[in-house]
Amino acid sequence: MKLRFLFASTILSIGILSAQQTNLKVDQDRLEQRIFDLAQFGLQENGETERVAFSDADVEARNWVVQTLKGFGMEVTVDPAGNIIGKRAGADSTKKPISFGSHIDRVPNGGNYDGCVGSMAALEVIATLNDNHITTEHPLEVIIFPNEEGGVMGSRAMAGNLGKSALSVVNSTGYSMGEGIMRIGGDTTKLNEAARKKGSLAAFLELHIEQGGKLEKSNADIGVVEGIVGLKWWDVVFTGFANHAGTTPMNARQDALLAAAKFIVAVNEITTGFEGAQVGTVGRIKAEPGAPNVIPGKVVASLEIRDLSSEVIKKVYQAIKEKTLEIAEVSGVSVEFLPLDTTSEPALTDSAIQKEIESAAKTLGFTYQYMPSGAGHDSQDISRFAPVGMIFVPSKGGISHSPKEFTSAKDMANGAKVLLQTILALDKKLD
Repeated sequence: MKLRFLFASTILSIGILSAQQTNLKVDQDRLEQRIFDLAQFGLQENGETERVAFSDADVEARNWVVQTLKGFGMEVTVDPAGNIIGKRAGADSTKKPISFGSHIDRVPNGGNYDGCVGSMAALEVIATLNDNHITTEHPLEVIIFPNEEGGVMGSRAMAGNLGKSALSVVNSTGYSMGEGIMRIGGDTTKLNEAARKKGSLAAFLELHIEQGGKLEKSNADIGVVEGIVGLKWWDVVFTGFANHAGTTPMNARQDALLAAAKFIVAVNEITTGFEGAQVGTVGRIKAEPGAPNVIPGKVVASLEIRDLSSEVIKKVYQAIKEKTLEIAEVSGVSVEFLPLDTTSEPALTDSAIQKEIESAAKTLGFTYQYMPSGAGHDSQDISRFAPVGMIFVPSKGGISHSPKEFTSAKDMANGAKVLLQTILALDKKLD
């Protein structure tokens, strides 16, 4: 990261601006209200919100974001992958943009804060700059990525890594990625135009809830993210023989579900058997034909492995695969591991941006700690072509991907303040 040399004639004005910027205050109530407003899209009778990517609620929420950005006076476009991009002009149009944002889609039966805090904080940053009539040197971009929860679709396309096979992956709405992209205003025939060149952004920042309990446990206000774990997904297909459950003896069965159950136990035992913080999960299982009186002849189970090291992921996967082949042989079934494209490589955040986040937290009087991200984020793919930084704020009880997910208005505002000050600091220092 290069520092911009300042001529003596500009130092005074920048010093005055710095004092003004340091005293900027985001509007905590306005930020929280936008979280509440966003939660109205997909609101159910039980008071919870459902807004999976590509759903009607997602489309409506995206339109609301677009109109909000336009209301700020920004130029707003939707790229071929469905990324919403709001542009705010800088004083120097030759400079590369500083970008920031997150996502607003949710997992099924999720909460109101995952992704949404970072997205609404990005809106609050623009609103605060507008309120104070501040024009940055760099152009600014607010980016709202689509379908983060279903495979970081928008950011992967922006990094040029969204393969054709991913377009056929279907989410819980029943739409494939390809169909979803067209539904939200993208264009699958022009996906290559969504890709950004390496070095095209000065920096990218993402504010996010921690989705864990480390910050709350240590009473820290801010998490400075050091890196984002990689994650790999597979479909594991067990094929046995469907037969009558009442007439087939127990010792003559080729029960695909029984083999899959043993596989699930093995995933837990093998993953915990390695030293380190790696995690392995089976979160989805489908048995066919799915009748109580029929021995399952086919089962498709998911497998997800995460770690900051690609090598560790490979080792854990290999151990799981070897054990599963043994299980399949003993069970009289076949098994196949099908890798999915909706995966991400580990990514480290930019060290210079980390220091700016730390400096902003100190200046604002917030406690902070350095930490990895155990969850995947859009920043992971953006790091392939731009320096990135991530800011975490506490999650109440460490709960996420749940209706009980919660981050206080104060914590959200703290994160937005750090985001704003980091952007302003980078604006001064970057080419």
